[in-house]
Amino acid sequence: MPASTLPTPAATGGWSRWANAHRKWLFAAPAMVFVAVLIVFPVAWTVYLSMTDAEGSVRADFQFIGFANYVQVLTDTTRFWPAVGRTAAFTGVVLLVEVLLGMAVALLLWRPFRGEKWVRVAILMPLVATPVAVGMMWRLIFDPNIGLANTVLGWVGIGPQPWLAGERTALPTTMLIDVWQWTPMVVLILLAGLTSLSDEPNEAALIDGASAWQRFRFVTLPLLMPTVVVAILLRGIDALKTFDILYATKGKGGGSFNEVETLNVYAYGLSFDYNQYGVSSTVLMLFFLIIIGSMWALTSRRKEIG
Repeated sequence: MPASTLPTPAATGGWSRWANAHRKWLFAAPAMVFVAVLIVFPVAWTVYLSMTDAEGSVRADFQFIGFANYVQVLTDTTRFWPAVGRTAAFTGVVLLVEVLLGMAVALLLWRPFRGEKWVRVAILMPLVATPVAVGMMWRLIFDPNIGLANTVLGWVGIGPQPWLAGERTALPTTMLIDVWQWTPMVVLILLAGLTSLSDEPNEAALIDGASAWQRFRFVTLPLLMPTVVVAILLRGIDALKTFDILYATKGKGGGSFNEVETLNVYAYGLSFDYNQYGVSSTVLMLFFLIIIGSMWALTSRRKEIG
């Protein structure tokens, strides 16, 4: 090979110095490209669709209409705002119940006892199944005609209930299903936080004569609060986005009364039932802003706590 084609030490050294100086960007580049392709592009496309009149089969000739869809959605008191209310109610109730119940179960599992491993395995079993499978299972249990729930009620003289088919019972029933499946996740997070705590503060409080409630209220809970906020953050964002359980238990559109039509279910119906892609994208973008705002608020709270 001619000497002129060989890389010079200066050129090789210059490239090495540049690569070393920018190594954090070089290592992060594949992940950044992956995020840009799989996250940034779909979000940008959804933003664009939300400002068009796209409907029917998506074509390249739909018109740009600016914020007209946003005005239409934000002034819709028939479907959009009730869906916002159901989303907030579903998220708030399941999050509160799961955190309180998860804390109680985690405290019970905190101290060693006989058969502890088997109890932990049994509690974590709901996490093994997928949400769609869980929804289908509970749909059979709550079936108005052949379901186990109404059969058990009949044994004690109570008439059959509509459960997932009723206007007033459908949303609470889906909340119960969500609590059944996802409370073990909260238990797992809180139990990990409890096992990482030092025994010395509790022992000192016990020596000072503090009761079990006082030790929990003034010692354990303050030390555990950062972990509690993490559990609230993870489950809160996940509960906001719940779709699979609602769809598996109710089917398209949320039933005749739209009683479980959260924002996710509403946006799905607009796209796949009515082919209103522009309006559906608008609902999703507003929902996206709600999720981002919730994440920001919870993350700020976590930083304040510790």
